[in-house]
Amino acid sequence: MGMATLVGVANGNTGKRSGRSTRRSAGRTGGKAGKTEKYERGTRSYTMSHIRGKDTTIEVLVRSYLFRQGLRFRKNDKRYPGHPDIVLPKYHVIVFVNGCFWHMHESCGKQTMPKSNVEFWNAKLMRNRERDCRQHRQLLESGWRVIDVWECELGAKTRDERLERLHTQIVDSTEPHIDETNDSRWDALAVQAA
Repeated sequence: MGMATLVGVANGNTGKRSGRSTRRSAGRTGGKAGKTEKYERGTRSYTMSHIRGKDTTIEVLVRSYLFRQGLRFRKNDKRYPGHPDIVLPKYHVIVFVNGCFWHMHESCGKQTMPKSNVEFWNAKLMRNRERDCRQHRQLLESGWRVIDVWECELGAKTRDERLERLHTQIVDSTEPHIDETNDSRWDALAVQAA
């Protein structure tokens, strides 16, 4: 037995998995015929609580690209509404890198509602959406250009094109705007900002 194993056993760890399982449930339907729940009962809360709020894979991907392009920025700056993922003061641009689920990206396959605890998730995700709109409006009123990059736009097939377009949006445009790509929620904000 190795030292780590001995320490684990001494601390009460017998090597067996304890607590909640993250294995797929074989027969759960979640109220809809033909659909199975991804998680066993009680596992979703645990899983969702371990999703990071900053330095996510997609944020790091976007920041790495912008840095390689020679752009310098601040990350997760708490001085601005919403603690933007990327702040480029030189261009007066703020970039939010949004997960499609957490920010309710319209017309996107990743924006699906969990089958359990529907009232909680509906209320939470709607609050997220309302908060996003409020923060975008505050930033626009302060004269910032706001660009949203969505998780689904960073898939393997569309990643390079979206990152190149982001670079162009940052360095070439002088108009205050919100990137409305694949999402109509910002239409009202764009009208209010004009």
